[in-house]
Amino acid sequence: MPASTSAPGPRRRLLILAICCMSLLIVSLDATVLNVALPSIRQDLGASVADLQWIIDAYTLVLASLLVLAGSTADRIGRRRVFLTGLVLFTLGSALCSLAPDLPLLVVFRMVQAVGGSMLNPVAMSIITNTFTDPRERARAIGAWGGVVGISMAAGPVIGGLLVETVGWRSIFWLNIPVGLAALLLTWRCIPESRAPKPRRPDPVGQLLVIALLGSVTYAIIEAPSKGAAVLPLAGVAVAALTALLLYEPRRDEPLIDLRFFRSAPFSGATVIAVSAFAALSGFLFLNTLYLQGLRGLSPLHAGLYMLPMAGLTFLCAPLSGRLVGARGPRLPLIVAGTTMAASALLFAAFDAESSTPLLFTGYVLFGLGFGMVNAPITNTAVSGMPRAQAGVAAAIASTSRQTGATLGVAVIGSVLAAGTSAAAPASTFLEASRPAWWIIMACGLSVLVVGAATSGRWARETARRTAERLERTGARVAARSGS
Repeated sequence: MPASTSAPGPRRRLLILAICCMSLLIVSLDATVLNVALPSIRQDLGASVADLQWIIDAYTLVLASLLVLAGSTADRIGRRRVFLTGLVLFTLGSALCSLAPDLPLLVVFRMVQAVGGSMLNPVAMSIITNTFTDPRERARAIGAWGGVVGISMAAGPVIGGLLVETVGWRSIFWLNIPVGLAALLLTWRCIPESRAPKPRRPDPVGQLLVIALLGSVTYAIIEAPSKGAAVLPLAGVAVAALTALLLYEPRRDEPLIDLRFFRSAPFSGATVIAVSAFAALSGFLFLNTLYLQGLRGLSPLHAGLYMLPMAGLTFLCAPLSGRLVGARGPRLPLIVAGTTMAASALLFAAFDAESSTPLLFTGYVLFGLGFGMVNAPITNTAVSGMPRAQAGVAAAIASTSRQTGATLGVAVIGSVLAAGTSAAAPASTFLEASRPAWWIIMACGLSVLVVGAATSGRWARETARRTAERLERTGARVAARSGS
């Protein structure tokens, strides 16, 4: 199918946005529902804390490794085509997860899900960016996109808790199948094909280096509590992969990760903020799921209901953040996000919020408010100012930052928790072992605050403008050489 040349009308644009939001819904629901099911999976399959980390991180690690490849491939061969493939693989992976007979196969099927998921969110964001070309309209669309995360956070724990309690943990993966099939049909009928005017070449060496870097770092962090110094060689692999990536990528005309993007202070800031915010979120959910069901003895459904204040604030604040970004820029939402996320973690780290239900809910409300504010400025800043021809790659790097943060959050927080609790220790040591983890989450919130304030001013916007101009000139030169 040829690339579409006519711009869609207002109603068609809204329909395209709705379809893209459906893909985000199934990916986000999968994460929130799975967190509620972790204690049940742990009991049914005899999983350790490290095993639970792998159930989550096997997915986010593969996702983070392939997002940039999926974005550049979509720009090259067609965004609609890649999006459809992603929906098929994600839906198939969900069905396989529901049938997994043991822990290793569940982890493998989660990786199948992740391959499909890597083709959804960055490609959907690229479709949105190329559909909504007016900056204000695009910011509002991205705000609505972020609101879907709030919907998934509000509905996921409750729906997941109800399913786990009545049917069993395998049923949580059934949720993705009807939504995935509906999105597949609507995409086939309603979304026009589009691709970059000058597609980027594949970069297999860069892709392998990214996989080696993320895989070695994640494995070393998760396994460090049990294997100790035996994971040190993996640190060497990570350093070598990072060094090779920094040396190799700038030498390519069309690298997998264009390091010139990071000359833009807002883009670099959005990357750091995404890693920090999603590390905080994944750690927050991981700790609270184990606490509510393990120490408080709540059922999966009641644990989901406890998390509703956080989810509700995320749902309410995400579209508000999108409107604020469109009207006043990203600074205010980022400052609010960093402040409230850090304050929430501080309640748990220093004031024992777990011991007081009002403090516990205050922490949930603050974190939900902060996380609801952070998503729209990350996404909008990452794609704004970049050449539209590279929208897929820019959006994919932003999505990679999110998933890298989620991977590291579960890996680091889970490892800190595992180091402080042994199999012989009583469950009450959980609270003491979680204190360092809460300080780490607070540091992530402060990172959002400081980096957001530093990279959203006039100087930062000027670096973004200069970077975009250089990228446009370089793209024109490469296209001229290709044409000749």
